[in-house]
This record gives sequence, structure tokens and C-alpha cells, in this order.
Amino acid sequence: MPDHVIESVEELRTAYGEASELSLKKSLDRLDGHCRRFIALSPFVVLASAGADGRVDCSPRGDPAGFVAVLDDRTVLLPDRRGNNRTDSLTNVLENPYVGMLFMIPGVNETLRLNGRATLTTDPAHLEPLAVKGRAPRSGLLVQVEEVLLQCTKALVRSRLWKDESRVNRKSALPSFGRMIADHAGLPDGDAIDRRLRRKVRETLY
Repeated sequence: MPDHVIESVEELRTAYGEASELSLKKSLDRLDGHCRRFIALSPFVVLASAGADGRVDCSPRGDPAGFVAVLDDRTVLLPDRRGNNRTDSLTNVLENPYVGMLFMIPGVNETLRLNGRATLTTDPAHLEPLAVKGRAPRSGLLVQVEEVLLQCTKALVRSRLWKDESRVNRKSALPSFGRMIADHAGLPDGDAIDRRLRRKVRETLY
């Protein structure tokens, strides 16, 4: 353990100082035109949720840009596409409705943060308009906006996330996904897992 840890808000403020006036004023309780446009251009969202025990999970969600539907100034709908059926985020929402969403746009260094309360819906009236290749999502998260704010560029500038020179050679930098999963699960055949996953992406993406 380090010699000293911060254990109170007072200690935190002593270490960091007060937040700037602008950083506080930029927080909204509804979606304005800029937020709507950002969401419409975003093909990738990180969804944060927590269960009843307080354990937090982050899950990537992606689809063609604009896949998160803006229903009104205070409500967005996140479709849940086919996956591995772990339903970690959905289970969390049933236990604890508070979620956070981080919207990203390729090539744009700013991000959009949205916090609110989610409910799980299977209403066809909500889900059928979100169908892709004729398949509607099995469920969706209706998120009631409580806070939304634009995040500045520093994190993505530091990481150089969108720069071509930041791209790694996938084959030389890491073992295959199937090999890593096989190692994690104590299974012998990573190649078989890779083949199965490639087939699932081709045949069951939606």
C-alpha cells in the first residue's frame, strides 16, 4: 500500500483544487442540439453499470453511427444486439438502474458523457425501428437522462487513439483471441475457438 491514500472529499479537493466554473456549467440535464448530433455520429459507446453489490462493469456497444436512438430531449434507447448471453449489463440494470454512457466518434478527440437511469424494454414499438438486416434487438435500454456533458480532448490526445502510427500489428502484438480465451478457460484448442468465433461474426452478428 502507498504511504498515503486520499480518503475524503476534503482531501481530494486539497490535492486537486476546485473545479473550474466552465467545467461545472457545461453539464446539462437534457440533450441539446449538439448532444443529439454527437450521438447521431457515434458508432461506439461504452456502457457502465453496477449491480446490487456495487461491483462496476463496462461493456462496449457498437453499430452503425446513430444506433443509439434519441427519443426526446431526456430519453435515449440503446439496442442490445446478439452476443454471448452473459447479460452482465442487463442484469445490473435490473438490480441498480444507474448507468453511464461514453460516446465516441472515430477521428474526433472529444467524447460525450451521459449519466442516467435505465429500464429494460422488450416493447416491439421501441425495438422494431432499430432492426438491422431485418432483425430487431431482443431488448433495449431506455435511459432517462440525468446529466450529459462534453468531455475535452486531453485523454484521446494523450493516447493518440485515432493516429495511424498508434495502430498495433494485431498478429505480432498479441496471440489470437481464441488462444487467449482458451488459456483463460483452461481449454486446449484456441484455433477451434477462433474458427467458431469467425463463423459467429459472419452468421450471427445480428
